[in-house]
Amino acid sequence: IGINRKRAMEFRPQDHTFAICAYKESPYLKECIESLKRQTVSTNIIMTTSTENDYIRNLAEKYQIPLYVNHGPGGIAGDWNFAYHCAATKLVTLAHQDDRYAPGYAADMLLRLGQARHPLIYFADYNELRNGEVVEKSTMLKVKRLMLVPLRLRKSQGKTFFKRLVLSFGNPVACWSVAYVKEHLPETVFVSEFRSNLDWEEWEKLSREKGEFVYSTEAMTFHRVHEGSETSNTIREGNIRAKEDYAMFRKFWPTWMAKLLMRFYIKGEKLNEVDHK
Repeated sequence: IGINRKRAMEFRPQDHTFAICAYKESPYLKECIESLKRQTVSTNIIMTTSTENDYIRNLAEKYQIPLYVNHGPGGIAGDWNFAYHCAATKLVTLAHQDDRYAPGYAADMLLRLGQARHPLIYFADYNELRNGEVVEKSTMLKVKRLMLVPLRLRKSQGKTFFKRLVLSFGNPVACWSVAYVKEHLPETVFVSEFRSNLDWEEWEKLSREKGEFVYSTEAMTFHRVHEGSETSNTIREGNIRAKEDYAMFRKFWPTWMAKLLMRFYIKGEKLNEVDHK
């Protein structure tokens, strides 16, 4: 028992920060904030933005959340890196403004990371929010949960083979649910020109590193699927998503296999449509 205690890490509530990435005037931002305020274990909350406006400032003041404005590089990578660095704690979750977090998210995250020996990231299962309703079962959710089966066993979470296996057929890691263990990661996490796959690209890099992808099978977040989401936008805008998907498959497979997988993956994009079940 003593050996396991030495190898495991201990994290306290004050070691974690929710960094809300606010953009323009999302009608769902208030809902996101309130879900973080309702955590059963209270941790730190900050808000960052590169599109400062009265709407964001007023919500930050109302809920007494420190607001940081990014005047440097923008874009998704720039905004995420800025939020990541603004969090002065060992752990940080880049909270997406359109999504909700279950009350037990922080407690589950701290518990599971505390049981790991050398965690890189924590992430969890999720349910969808479609047209204002919670969807616990959908084709997309079934596919992603199936892809993540190899990481259900804690022993597999630190093995390079299994980390890369779950990423080789797509990206089942819910980036909005990820808690980053900063001391085990590069100083700048997102170095990418990708628009939709910068998170998948980062997981691919981290899959080569020593350490665990700590996976919780509990649905700890609610991901909103709507027409204004960045995922929906990139799917609509020509071949942006397809080009990035193919580039990612090539990191795992030879050309012929990557092209074959793309045939199925393009069909899978339709699962992100708002009315699709």
